[in-house]
Amino acid sequence: MADLLLKNVRSPKGDSVDVLVRGGRILDIGPGLHADPDVTLEDGGGALLLPGLIEGHTHLDKTTWGSPWYVNKVGPALTDRIDNERTWRAASGHDAASHSRALAQAFLRAGTTRIRTHVDIDTDAGLKHLHGVNATRQELAGRVEIQTVAFPQSGLLVRSGTAELLDQALAEGADVLGGLDPSAIDRDPAKSLDVLFGLADKHGKPVDIHLHEPGELGAFTLDLILDRAQALGMRGKVVISHAFCLGGIDAKRLDGLLKRLALLDVAVLTTAPASRPVPAVRACREAGVTIFGGNDGIRDTWTPYGSPDMLERATLIGLRNDLRRDDEIEWALDCVTHAAARACGFADYGLARGARADLVLVDAACVAQAVVQRTPRRLVVAGGVIVARNGEDAIA
Repeated sequence: MADLLLKNVRSPKGDSVDVLVRGGRILDIGPGLHADPDVTLEDGGGALLLPGLIEGHTHLDKTTWGSPWYVNKVGPALTDRIDNERTWRAASGHDAASHSRALAQAFLRAGTTRIRTHVDIDTDAGLKHLHGVNATRQELAGRVEIQTVAFPQSGLLVRSGTAELLDQALAEGADVLGGLDPSAIDRDPAKSLDVLFGLADKHGKPVDIHLHEPGELGAFTLDLILDRAQALGMRGKVVISHAFCLGGIDAKRLDGLLKRLALLDVAVLTTAPASRPVPAVRACREAGVTIFGGNDGIRDTWTPYGSPDMLERATLIGLRNDLRRDDEIEWALDCVTHAAARACGFADYGLARGARADLVLVDAACVAQAVVQRTPRRLVVAGGVIVARNGEDAIA
């Protein structure tokens, strides 16, 4: 692997630095670095240097990215969307491999080098979608690090055989075990969570649970989840995705849940939708709870919205949380960089010696401008290799 010396860039703190890369990792970072003449030299032109961006929650297997427009006529209920998607995918022959690859490559061009993707596991498709995403993961290895979450989108208890498929998915190498609304979908939260956490404990895997349940119903379920995380010693191994309940309960109840989340190091994922109550970035940070960001679905049968641009998602997180000061907007970037790395367990991350050399250059004076203006990515380096320039692929 060729070495790289990136000159004349500015760190997020604003100081001028160079970055020396060797063997795909940051060997040194600081001002006035030099290297042997055979090292590839890249002048950053004074651009702002960011670490590789992270997509903390998406569904690569679902996307229609790169295909003709999907006309959405689905009903409003969660179960409408679940049933419609399962039927459409079976009828259309939707290919998770080609579509996930197209979207993952679009993420990479925009500077995202690590992705956590939830992949549907159900009794109709079995592990078909997981195998498709695994093909993408293998093809893009070394450029995009993809974590797979075995996700029971159609429910766990309500579809007999799903638990066995999840067991198989974890045995085949899925990185994380997913879950979905144990009260609202499975209608037996204690049993649903016992099965889910039993599988996680059996395979030694972390858990990432979609919790759409609102208000006190969601808070009740969240307490049950935290009970099991505590009993199994899963500190730092659980993520609550969406957690809409944290945006719809009274202050005393919220304070108690945030304290439990912080104590157990359970992270919260937000997509910051405008249409639902959401966990507040400020409240989570003040309580010591890791909160990070993701798109959820991108251009699929659920939604026409979303974009493989994590600076855009950071903007939406900032807007939804009324983050206006420059230092507050930096919290929004943290949601798609360092906080996401902590929550998902992406190792060797950041702009530091020894970290994997995932680097993004943007033409911006500071982090806040980079987030708000979402300036084009001048350069993307993944694993020490220049992979994109100005939004276009730089390697075959």
